[in-house]
Amino acid sequence: MKKNPENNIVSWNDHLDEKYSKTGTLSRDKYEEKFENFKIGVVIQEAWKQQNLSQEDLALRCGTTKNYISRIENNASDIRLSTLMRIIREGLGGHLK
Repeated sequence: MKKNPENNIVSWNDHLDEKYSKTGTLSRDKYEEKFENFKIGVVIQEAWKQQNLSQEDLALRCGTTKNYISRIENNASDIRLSTLMRIIREGLGGHLK
């Protein structure tokens, strides 16, 4: 791990290499997948908040439950692409890119 000798700061990639191994390894791939799921949950949460909706409002708009929206946001549930598209399109009035 490379440290900046002046302040002992470690780069983020070096930190991930040490904690989860190098990119392309099973442990690092699992970390990266979980992080991507986390980001999806954050984006969904920020989107409904910006539209002054609640989780329940979003759930009603896209035909799911508040509990399911919460589970997605807390990375406790895998989300199918079709469900993600429905949440974004019907619940948030957006488009998935």
